[in-house]
Amino acid sequence: MNENKQNMGKCPFGHGGVTESGKSNVNWWPEALNLDILHQHDTKTNPMDVDFDYRTEVRKLDFDQLKKDLHALMTDSQDWWPADWGHYGGLMIRLSWHAAGTYRLADGRGGGGTGSQRFAPLNSWPDNVSLDKARRLLWPIKKKYGNKLSWADLMILAGTVAYESMGLPAYGFSFGREDIWHPEKDIYWGAEKEWLAPSDSRYGDLEKPDTMENPLAAVQMGLIYVNPEGVNGQPDPLKTAEQVRVTFARMAMDDEETVALTCGGHTVGKCHGNGNADELGAEPEAADVTEQGFGWKNANQTGVGRYAVTSGIEGAWTTHPTQFDMGYFELLFGYEWQLKKSPAGAWQWEPVDIKEDDKPVDVADPAIRHNPIMTDADMAMKMDPTYRAICEKFMADPEYFKACFARAWFKLTHRDLGPKSRYIGPEVPAENLIWQDPIPAGNTDYSVEVVKQKIAESGLSIADRVSTAWDSARTYRGSDMRGGANGARIRLAPQRDWQGNEPQRLAKILSVYEKISAETGASVADIIVLAGGQAIEEAAKAANVDVLVPFYKGRGDTTQEMTDIDSFEPLEPVADGFRNWLKQNYVVKPEELLLDRAQLMGLTAPEMTVLIGGLRVLGSNHGGTKHGVFTDQEGVLSNDFFVNLTDMANSWKPAGQNLYDICDRKTGVKKWTATRVDLVFGSNSVLRSYAEVYAQDDAKEKFVNDFVKAWAKVMNADRFDLN
Repeated sequence: MNENKQNMGKCPFGHGGVTESGKSNVNWWPEALNLDILHQHDTKTNPMDVDFDYRTEVRKLDFDQLKKDLHALMTDSQDWWPADWGHYGGLMIRLSWHAAGTYRLADGRGGGGTGSQRFAPLNSWPDNVSLDKARRLLWPIKKKYGNKLSWADLMILAGTVAYESMGLPAYGFSFGREDIWHPEKDIYWGAEKEWLAPSDSRYGDLEKPDTMENPLAAVQMGLIYVNPEGVNGQPDPLKTAEQVRVTFARMAMDDEETVALTCGGHTVGKCHGNGNADELGAEPEAADVTEQGFGWKNANQTGVGRYAVTSGIEGAWTTHPTQFDMGYFELLFGYEWQLKKSPAGAWQWEPVDIKEDDKPVDVADPAIRHNPIMTDADMAMKMDPTYRAICEKFMADPEYFKACFARAWFKLTHRDLGPKSRYIGPEVPAENLIWQDPIPAGNTDYSVEVVKQKIAESGLSIADRVSTAWDSARTYRGSDMRGGANGARIRLAPQRDWQGNEPQRLAKILSVYEKISAETGASVADIIVLAGGQAIEEAAKAANVDVLVPFYKGRGDTTQEMTDIDSFEPLEPVADGFRNWLKQNYVVKPEELLLDRAQLMGLTAPEMTVLIGGLRVLGSNHGGTKHGVFTDQEGVLSNDFFVNLTDMANSWKPAGQNLYDICDRKTGVKKWTATRVDLVFGSNSVLRSYAEVYAQDDAKEKFVNDFVKAWAKVMNADRFDLN
């Protein structure tokens, strides 16, 4: 056959080469260390100009006009996606809630602070059906205000304005959320391979909700919170109540906040399940190009309005779903409820013998009335004794309920925005809230040189000073801007007692710093950071490199009263590869735990690499262990870690669980010990390429300078006043 004819019609490109179906390195070598989480969100994906700063641009917004435009949008029903009862409030509240509600306390990831709901997997989660329509309804406003208004801010503001439009004054609002431009690959949403897989795999024991796998908070893949039909879709309000309690606690809410959010959230809007959910089209990420980003195409009747299908449950919770009132409580506690199936086949609770006037009207025809509904989580509010008592308290004092809900909504939508110092706009509340981790302003009226002299005279070792500064600063997580050295919370419960902070050693060092603070007026927080920097300067000088570690005054010392112990407990490190420490052995490899911490701290792979090499030779290992200290001159800021790691005169042998011997290749004599975290910088091809840069003969000054830059980045990560 003619070759041209044989090849006729064949695509000249390698199929899958530019899609996820193509074989990547991870597909070929699934056990290899994947550094992608340290490489994401760089300038290559960002369409903004290099000098664009959103937090500057958003201050130029006409805030009043923006809110007027959003209020107008709420009742401007569009034919292509008509508003229920002529009001988009319920849809916009769900949009905001599902953007913010992915936040979890364990690692600070998730939440609405990045606009990530625009991307997979969130844009295609089963729990987010129809939110693609909400974002498209907001597009004219985003288009109008352009780069002065991020999607992240707009999606959260839309829900807040929706509540205002339906009668609930806002507790406050802050702008300042900056958009990302591709999916967040660093967030672990669960190991399931299918949407809404039974939740059993997430629990050590499904009967004990507190055994849910950390850091997860939602009970099933693709859900924001709990299954509205009940545990694994089987109604049982008391079982659901226990899942609700654990899930909301993992999202930083107590019982009163949980009840306020559940009841207030369901005071307006409705569920949609008037049709066959199995007939919905593909989700946005899988839909045809002709859908232009829309998913879940609905062929049922018109597919919109009264024929919409999202959760599969069908109906409103209250008599007047566009008004924020006490109707939720009046119906929930005013009637008995029985289980029924929605038109889509979902379990829902409906009232027994309800008065006709208490039924909500149809979304399009006010002459038609339908039964209200409750989910299994709603019934949990009535049947769980603790939740019921809170509901009764709210019913007895409607103004208290409204205030509690408004504050809980503010917390839900701002929990991942960071400290109050980052808030922007005319509606920022004056009140300081404990979950904002308040820190008093620090003193700057002291002599840095005097403080450094007193530190030098204290007799503290380089390792002590470096380790204490590191332990104080490493708590920072860029996921929700919590933690860090500012505030010196390492002095307070719970941090002073964390195993990773070596409490006995820490107490001795802090007593020295507190004395210097009393003598000089410098905060303990400033002294901790300054002492670490001074130790590095000394170690660099010993390596014949003169360097000045950047230091900025102004950190404050917070108090125990300003510290929410319970919410700080999840910040406790269970591993710190930078100090070569594991609290215990885990299923997850130590080097993977290192990547997770590095990503939370905002470090790049090269920064992580140079910090590991420097911290090892400075002797900062937890407990003073010598693993990875590949040098004969500990305390000198040399590149010896990399020189000896890459030296082929050495051989490497297993010596126990997560322990290795480095021996002379010819004689077999043991020279050093190491962990997996140490050796991965020689075994992983990407990390080795960085290690080789620092092992070169001409790299001594570069190593020191790069280490200092990375160190300063960690020490100042929480100094938002500098950024």
